[in-house]
Amino acid sequence: MLKALIILLMIALVVSLASGLVFLLSDQGNTEKRRLFNSLGIRLGLGFSLLCVILYGVMTGQLGHRNPWDAEPLSEVSPSAPQ
Repeated sequence: MLKALIILLMIALVVSLASGLVFLLSDQGNTEKRRLFNSLGIRLGLGFSLLCVILYGVMTGQLGHRNPWDAEPLSEVSPSAPQ
């Protein structure tokens, strides 16, 4: 559930970024239109939300730091090597 929320927030960030680009190109410096600044505010809120969700997941243990290619933790070096 938490991973789906993170993916949803990332998609929303990309959509907000794309809408900001569209507003930047279409408004062409018109100072009366504030859509670009509103898009920036939404993007900042989404980024902060994403950061909070990731921190919550790490602190509760729902998000770990194991990678799929890590088979198991490294064990201590065996003393079988000659010195």
